[in-house]
Amino acid sequence: MSDILLTDDPAPFVRRLTLNRPEKRNALSNDLRAQVFAALEAADTDPQVRVTILRGAGSCFSAGYDLGGGAAPPYPFHTAAGAGHWSRHVVEGCFRVWDLAKPVIGQVHGWCLAGGSELGTACDLVYVAEDAQIGYPPVRMMSPPDNQFHPWLCGLRPAMEMMLTGDAIDGVEAVRVGFANRAFPADRLEAEVLAMAERVAKIPTDVQQMNKRSVHRAMEIMGLRAALRAGAEIQALALTTESSRETFARFADGVSQALDARDGAFGDYRTKG
Repeated sequence: MSDILLTDDPAPFVRRLTLNRPEKRNALSNDLRAQVFAALEAADTDPQVRVTILRGAGSCFSAGYDLGGGAAPPYPFHTAAGAGHWSRHVVEGCFRVWDLAKPVIGQVHGWCLAGGSELGTACDLVYVAEDAQIGYPPVRMMSPPDNQFHPWLCGLRPAMEMMLTGDAIDGVEAVRVGFANRAFPADRLEAEVLAMAERVAKIPTDVQQMNKRSVHRAMEIMGLRAALRAGAEIQALALTTESSRETFARFADGVSQALDARDGAFGDYRTKG
């Protein structure tokens, strides 16, 4: 059993995956990402599983990609090389979850930032703690998201506010704008998510996969898949800007200092209080 991804079956037909890097706020290293994809795909082929829950250990769901070196190649799966390699790879990773036959439920508490929010977005259902904090702070000094889900889930005005400020929203607001299905007090989140997973698991997979696919196909006909791929190209272009290059240069002196420089003027995230 992996020590950075825990697996259990808390109820009949329910598989649960737990990101287990709490000391790193469940930063998404390529090792962890590879194990998540492998575990989701294993559940998708297991006749004893009808739904999978994805959650984080410790204080949060995930604070994003591992900027301390864990996001360097090799990547979990092949993506065509060239300019924009990373952003295309991230979008394809989200589609790998999107295209699974069986539903995936995101259980979000604490920080759900940057790459963590992209992973949450890829889930079919998302339930959040009321005090969760969901955001994409890299828009402040680096680039728009790799996976630009904001206008699709949240609508034009909320998406624009999140993209133009990098501010986080709490779980209650995440439900209001459409990022999440429902918000619960943090101490009830696990029980509520498991109860919903058990309801979803009452439907056989041969029917449920059609239910899931019908919603996704409708979104794709409206252009979601093409828009996310186009967004990946814009993200790659943004990384060529002077501000983005300066931001990445700061990471050479330490991730904490770079993040403090990014958020200090806003007084939030690491710099709050």
